[in-house]
Amino acid sequence: MTSIPETAAVVLGATTAAGAVATALLARSRRTLVARSAVQSEALTASEQREQALHDQLRQLDDELRHLVAGRLPGLALHLVSAHHPVPGLKHEALAGTDYAALLDAVLGHYSDTVSKERRRIDASARAALRGACQDIQALSYRLQTQVESLQNDFDDPRLLDSLFRLDHLNEQAIRLVQKAAIVCGAWPGHVRPDTYVVEIVSGASSRLHGYERIKIGSRLLDSNLAVVGRAAEPIAVALTELMANALEHSRDDLAVEANVIQTGGGSVCITIDDAGTGMGAEAVRRGVRLVSGEGQQDTLLTELGDPPALGLAAIGRLVADHGFQVSIDQVSPYGGVRAILAIPPHLLTTIDEEMEPISAMAPLPAAPPAAPQWPMPPASNSTPDDGDELPQRRRRARTERTRSDVSDVEPRELNPEAARDTWSQFQAGLAAGTAPTDSKEAQ
Repeated sequence: MTSIPETAAVVLGATTAAGAVATALLARSRRTLVARSAVQSEALTASEQREQALHDQLRQLDDELRHLVAGRLPGLALHLVSAHHPVPGLKHEALAGTDYAALLDAVLGHYSDTVSKERRRIDASARAALRGACQDIQALSYRLQTQVESLQNDFDDPRLLDSLFRLDHLNEQAIRLVQKAAIVCGAWPGHVRPDTYVVEIVSGASSRLHGYERIKIGSRLLDSNLAVVGRAAEPIAVALTELMANALEHSRDDLAVEANVIQTGGGSVCITIDDAGTGMGAEAVRRGVRLVSGEGQQDTLLTELGDPPALGLAAIGRLVADHGFQVSIDQVSPYGGVRAILAIPPHLLTTIDEEMEPISAMAPLPAAPPAAPQWPMPPASNSTPDDGDELPQRRRRARTERTRSDVSDVEPRELNPEAARDTWSQFQAGLAAGTAPTDSKEAQ
């Protein structure tokens, strides 16, 4: 029989071997668990990092969206009103070039198009309403002007005539304000003039203004009978009035404004207006040049002209676009102010027969001729048998021929609107005295 000690040794050896195997297996399992735990920890860390990155990205997108609503869209709205307002860019430059940035730019584009279309629709409605109101007021003002002129013809009291002239001048200033507003809104100037002397247009334009006595007019025209064609006479007069008004407004009340008429070698006429004011800044010059150029008139909105709107330069630009003369305001006058130049091209110039009665640009419109009768007319008593069935024809007087050498020594002429007004007053008084009933007529 095997002894107990041997059996115990065998059992103990087996147990020790089993323990060693178990220990080895346990260590291996532990290493596996530690490795797996490390992998899981790394995965968890990566997941947390991704979550944080997504959270940061969402915060950026949210900030960018809020920046779009609070900063970029209002900035764009101001930019659409005036280009000197900047439009803010992205708040987070890291988003540049991404699809999200492209979507934000698309929102800005749609917003700009929508606002621009709506502004133009509202502006068109406002122009239509203002144009209708101005034309009605203009018509009433012309009727008032006609009544005042009729009273000037009916009375010869110097004090009354002086009051009537002052009233007429105030009404003329009101007509000017309404007229330029109507022109900016797309209406025509409101007058159809005959062919009118160039100097008469300049003098008539100055007489429409308060402070016209400060405007000194000189002329160096080689042809004294040079005139502006009828279709352009009133538009040019309106443009000159606004240029002179700006010169008067931006210079002191004790300073004169010079207006000189010059005939160029190329056949055009240039009218320069020089003031001794403070001049214009660079931004004002750029804006003014754009307005008077006549280009892009449809892009100029009433809301862009200020509050209250400055309509003078905008009215000039529309007249330039419609009638083809040129205006510049970007030069400095010899006195440090602004030099404005209105250039009348040859195709808008003509000549007037000096033997015919001149017609001023400020004269009232002539009455419409009576309609021609529809029945046959009897032959004229002084007709010959050969042409007895024809009416006598009025022949136009021959135009006096003049050469440049005849007028090469013409000196500048200074026109005084106030003296012209006094002359007209004396003429009216003489006319009234001549048509007054005599004692013999009263006795009858």
